[in-house]
Amino acid sequence: MIRYLCGILTEVAEAEIVVEVQGIGYAVNVPVSMMERLPDLGENIKVYTYFSVREDAMQLFGFLNREDLQMYRLLISVNGIGPKAGLGIMGTLTGEDLRYAVMSEDAKTIAKAPGIGPKTAKKVILELKDKIDLAGMVADAEVEDSAGTAGSAEMAGTGNQAVVRDAIEALVVLGYSKTDAARAVRGVELSEDLTVEELLKKSLKNI
Repeated sequence: MIRYLCGILTEVAEAEIVVEVQGIGYAVNVPVSMMERLPDLGENIKVYTYFSVREDAMQLFGFLNREDLQMYRLLISVNGIGPKAGLGIMGTLTGEDLRYAVMSEDAKTIAKAPGIGPKTAKKVILELKDKIDLAGMVADAEVEDSAGTAGSAEMAGTGNQAVVRDAIEALVVLGYSKTDAARAVRGVELSEDLTVEELLKKSLKNI
């Protein structure tokens, strides 16, 4: 019903902002992680919103970009994850972080969100992995090893799948999560002659 709001940021409270649009102030629930990216009070803001209608309440949940909103909508489609719980997860992980965590089956990272235990984190992965793939939510098509670690279509196109896989595994051995490792490796521009050692060094700069 309400796809987004464009207006003036007039109030900021804990996990909630007020956006004034043509004299009407809309209260919008937002993830904690979004607070540090808000403009100053009195400045213009655009918030992409999800309108939740329940028997006892009507609420707006908002994000600064469409990608985070899309990820949030998928997240609350998981049985047992309501709008508030979904917002809590998005407050710990950005939409991009959550995509990487799901595609790399990194339940530990998802379980860091408040109120989300290991079982729920695994359930999120189980229910969303195919949906994220089918919806084209991942920036590029994934490249998976036997553990389910994902890279990108750019990586696949270079013929460096083994190099990418080895670099990700090396970062995991160094103590980084699968999510952070996959994101760091994906941020490197690959070439045909790039070695695992070179990719690893460049990837470490992205962490």
